Amino acid sequence: MLYDKDIREPLFDFLEETYGKNRILEEKRTGRSRADVVMVTPKALYGIEIKSDADTYARLAGQVKDYDKFYDYNIAVVGSRHGEHVHEHVPEHWGIITAEESDGSVDFYFLRQPQCNPGRKWRWKLSLLWRPELAQLQEWNDMPKYKDKSKLFVIRKIMERIPEKLSEETLSQQVSEILFERDYMKVAELLAEYRKGELQKKIEQEEDPEKRRELLERQAKMQKNFVGKAKPRPRRRRRSRKRQVL
Repeated sequence: MLYDKDIREPLFDFLEETYGKNRILEEKRTGRSRADVVMVTPKALYGIEIKSDADTYARLAGQVKDYDKFYDYNIAVVGSRHGEHVHEHVPEHWGIITAEESDGSVDFYFLRQPQCNPGRKWRWKLSLLWRPELAQLQEWNDMPKYKDKSKLFVIRKIMERIPEKLSEETLSQQVSEILFERDYMKVAELLAEYRKGELQKKIEQEEDPEKRRELLERQAKMQKNFVGKAKPRPRRRRRSRKRQVL
């Protein structure tokens, strides 16, 4: 019997051999579910759900619904126990990979290649990016900065440019590039610096002395909390592939 821990590590090698350059993100919040694996490739994002021989299909229907909102392609990786029936539980566009134990190792086989997910929504895919990363998309595509606007507002503005001013292919490549370069060791610094810039702008625009004083106190508190706080999580590397637990 193969368990999740038996499947993951050899699966990552199989994905690298099959798809080439990729970055692995593990345990990524996906709607109401948590994706076991998100594989970033230069042109697309793959949601990968692992069902070991010890797992059941109890939560799979909800997971399928969530995965199909976010990812360009989706794949179910299953132990041999599920090989004959998994196709009954996932849509036809989902890929299926079986994991089989062989001479002390694990072999993987495609029962079905993944097809482009017709249900993926840009609203959800772009929500995987942090606000500073969306700002990078804005810069690349000559958009206003919208520094005082919410993440959802910016996502909608980016979506409005599709496809007349921004092709889906180009946007997918840009999202992948950002996720390839995402540095989890600098996440606290990146988000703090972005918020600091937004707060500074509000301070400069505020005319009410009392409200301005409150904003200055908030800024000082933010800086105090950030200095020396939160040591970055060490990056885990396996050969040329980048892998990170979210």
